[in-house]
Amino acid sequence: MGKVSNDIAKLILRLTVGGLMIFHGVAKLMNGIAWLGPVVTGAGLPEFVKYGVFLGEIVGPLLLILGYRARIGALLVVTDMLFALFLAHRHQIYSLNQGGGWAIELPAFYLLASLAVFFAGAGRFSLGKGSDWPKW
Repeated sequence: MGKVSNDIAKLILRLTVGGLMIFHGVAKLMNGIAWLGPVVTGAGLPEFVKYGVFLGEIVGPLLLILGYRARIGALLVVTDMLFALFLAHRHQIYSLNQGGGWAIELPAFYLLASLAVFFAGAGRFSLGKGSDWPKW
C-alpha cells in the first residue's frame, strides 16, 4: 500500500495546489490585470512581465491538475509566487494577519506546496503516469 498511498498523496497535493490556484488566474482573466502594470514597473521591471501571471496561475495549475509535466507546472507556480511575494507582499513577510496567522501564509502555502510537487513528481495517477524528470 505504500506506493499507492504515495501516489494518492501526490494526486491530492497536485489537485489542491492547482485547483485552488487556478481560481486566482480565472479571476485575473475575467477582471483584467491592468492594475499589475504599475506594480511591475514600480519595481523596475518592464510592464510585459505582468503577463507572466497567466503562466503561473492558469498554465501551471492546469499542468498540476492534469499531472502532465507537473514539475514544470510546479515551477511556474513557484515563480509566480516569488514574484507575488516580491512585488505585492514583501512588506507583510514579518507580519501577522488579524487572525494571528502569518500575513503571507497563502502565498507561502502555494510556494512551498508547489516546491513539494516539483521534488515529489506527479505520481502514477496523472497524464504523465509518474514519469520522472521532464525530457527537455
